[in-house]
Amino acid sequence: MTAPPPLGVYVHWPYCARICPYCDFNVFRDRGRAGEQQALAQAIVADLRAQAALTGPRTLTSVFLGGGTPSLMDPAWAAEIIAEARRLWAPGPDLEVTLEANPTDAEADQVAGFADAGVDRLSLGLQSLDDLALTFLGRNHDAAQAIRAAQAAARAFRRISIDLIYALPGQTPQAWADELARGVDLGAEHISPYQLTIEPGAAFGRAVRRGVFTPPDADAAAELFDVTQAVLQARGFTAYEVSNHARGEAAQSRHNLVYWRGHDYVGAGPGAHGRLTLAGGRTATHTAPRPTDYIACVAETGLGFATTETLDATAVAEERLLSGLRITDGVAHAEVAALAIDPDKIAHLTALGLLADDPQRLRATAAGRLVLDRLTAELAT
Repeated sequence: MTAPPPLGVYVHWPYCARICPYCDFNVFRDRGRAGEQQALAQAIVADLRAQAALTGPRTLTSVFLGGGTPSLMDPAWAAEIIAEARRLWAPGPDLEVTLEANPTDAEADQVAGFADAGVDRLSLGLQSLDDLALTFLGRNHDAAQAIRAAQAAARAFRRISIDLIYALPGQTPQAWADELARGVDLGAEHISPYQLTIEPGAAFGRAVRRGVFTPPDADAAAELFDVTQAVLQARGFTAYEVSNHARGEAAQSRHNLVYWRGHDYVGAGPGAHGRLTLAGGRTATHTAPRPTDYIACVAETGLGFATTETLDATAVAEERLLSGLRITDGVAHAEVAALAIDPDKIAHLTALGLLADDPQRLRATAAGRLVLDRLTAELAT
């Protein structure tokens, strides 16, 4: 009998002290919501219990508290959520518990509280180490605070990861290379450099439409991407995913690998997505996006989602292709068999240097990663 796949748990904490202009996540202002937040923490615990009844016994490989800004959460609530997840599913030997944090919160005394709550990996949203860039990005911290936060996090947690945003207007390759080097010197074993994406519904999307600023063109962004790979590789980091670099396999994000390898994950909290293998097959879940609606849904049904969708074989294969090509492991041909990809198409893309020559798996090359959206679309159609 085949053992069920390992399980990750994603908890979405949607509150932020400030809504960043590049963000289109499911987020809400933190101010004046203390009572709602306590009720939400209780609802998340109840939702986890109900979803555990659906999944049955599983090995828990990751708990990830994301957002939003979960570092604004009372550490006692985080402790309760983490403890409940560990009680409901059997913790794996390499269980990793991650919390996303803002530098302003990571400097505060509650950092120790989150470590005591069971968090062993902090994902720190520095976004930049340049004060002008931080102002442009609408952040509520400066570079000095970012550095102090990273230093404090390194003392408190087993592992830290830092996020940085690049491809900003006017950013030069040399300036970005210098900033990346400073980020490496902070001691993180995991760095997630993200190209600035202009989301239509976010404030930056509106600003670009009004002509307030112009993002770098494709060639400039590609040059900055190449700088990212070169600087981090020279400092001992491997790009195990398009936007994620780790110093060794142990430093790779276990939770992100849950997504990219097609494993199951529970989604709890407002607007959280999940993927569960249930009796009917691979099932997509999506919780109510507004905190009050999510709380009410849990109170009424026990679960944070009112409906589910059972994915057919084609939809499952499309998801595996989209996520699997993002990582160096790639995706096994058998996992995308439902797409009936033409072998001649694979051979052509391999000859172009966009796919690795691998009879067992589809794997994007470094050149393929530069055009990953187009490559994936070509394979999926």
